[in-house]
Amino acid sequence: MSILDILQWPDERLTRACEPVTREDMRAVVQDMFDTMYAANGRGLAGPQVGIMERLFVMDCTWKEGEKTPVTFINPSIIAVEHQYVEMEEACLSIPGLSIPISRPVAVTVQWQSETGEFHMNDFDGFEARCIQHEMDHLNGRITLDHLPADERAAHEAAYKGHTQ
Repeated sequence: MSILDILQWPDERLTRACEPVTREDMRAVVQDMFDTMYAANGRGLAGPQVGIMERLFVMDCTWKEGEKTPVTFINPSIIAVEHQYVEMEEACLSIPGLSIPISRPVAVTVQWQSETGEFHMNDFDGFEARCIQHEMDHLNGRITLDHLPADERAAHEAAYKGHTQ
């Protein structure tokens, strides 16, 4: 398939909420997204990160350890969250070189469709739950910087802009 261009912040498409997927056949798009994610050394990639303004993302949280476990999420929704939170550093393919400490629920329950149209619902915890929440943020027009207070965000933005120039 093909490697797609990953949009870099501050591209304004990264701040827009996505529309539901209505196309019937998503296999080629999904394959391109996985190819792009693996080539970029990522574990998740959302539609808006490659200019697809639809509610879909791909994820494979284990491939770097040797076993691929790819999952495609089309029109996903988080239907429950654990009330215990943990803070961890998060990086993003659309903001390379910048890690942000973000507090997120340790577990989520998600409902979604696969690229073949099958409906799924499952519980995720640990890194998978964090990755899902990160990609869901992208579908809702949020980036990691949006989790920071204004003064911390300004400092991270300045560091990022200095890193990219």
